[in-house]
Amino acid sequence: MAHINLLPWREERRQERQQQFYLALVAAFIFAALILFLVVSFANGLIDEQNQRNSFLETEIAKVDKKIKEIKDLEAQRARLLARMQVIQDLQESRPKIVKVFDSLPRLVPDGLHLEQVTRKGNLVSFNGVAQSNARVSVFMQEVDANDEYGESRLQVIKRTSSRDDAIRKFTVEVNEANPDAEDGE
Repeated sequence: MAHINLLPWREERRQERQQQFYLALVAAFIFAALILFLVVSFANGLIDEQNQRNSFLETEIAKVDKKIKEIKDLEAQRARLLARMQVIQDLQESRPKIVKVFDSLPRLVPDGLHLEQVTRKGNLVSFNGVAQSNARVSVFMQEVDANDEYGESRLQVIKRTSSRDDAIRKFTVEVNEANPDAEDGE
């Protein structure tokens, strides 16, 4: 029988297959690296785009925050101006009020009663004076209560200066001025 050596043919085929396998392995590795590079590049592009959007939003938010601060400053300034205007308006409304109060005093004070001091703190008017009797103080309080310029009167103090019948009485009567709103309704 003839001896045919088939080993070199098989050995060549095995080397060829092994070379094709390594070539396919390298091609698959290159293809996978290319795909990975594309995916990473795409993801980095998305991240960069999102970072640009975030920075744009941050700058816009900073601008809006600045405008909001300016608006708050303007609102505070507006509130201060409105408060000043209200004070001025209150002063303007109360200016003729004191004239009316002093104009009404001669009609309110009965004979035998003398006012020594009239003080005003806010809307509270305090009358300090002397009277010949308690009845005259009572008449004065009734006159004050009947006057539209004043609210209800309150007797704070009444003292006799001596124990004799003709002794004078020192008194203090407090009364609130009538509300300007009540005058507007008339």
